[in-house]
Amino acid sequence: MLKLAKRNILRNQRMFQKVYLHGRSWANRYLVLYVFPVIGPERKAGFAAGKKLGNAVTRNRLKRLMRESYRRNQEQLADGFYCLLVARKPAVGAKEPKMERAFLELAGRASILRQGKV
Repeated sequence: MLKLAKRNILRNQRMFQKVYLHGRSWANRYLVLYVFPVIGPERKAGFAAGKKLGNAVTRNRLKRLMRESYRRNQEQLADGFYCLLVARKPAVGAKEPKMERAFLELAGRASILRQGKV
């Protein structure tokens, strides 16, 4: 079982803003994926759910689903980027398999999957 280490999660606001403002974005119905390339074998991810999506319980559930989707597929992702996953309104009612498929679709479109993995 793979674990999502704390050192691999974007935590400070400055890095969130850098990825959000200068990264490239891809979106589908459930998620928006921002990708910011970095030099070296580093890979970090951030997860966000805005207040328009609901109360704290709902937002935390969405972030938990996004983290789990990322964690399950992190071995398929290439190195050398920071990514930010932002939940959209339709994600509020989505279950885990839909969120995971949405993440993999965006990762494929963003070309951050390792070769031969889809």
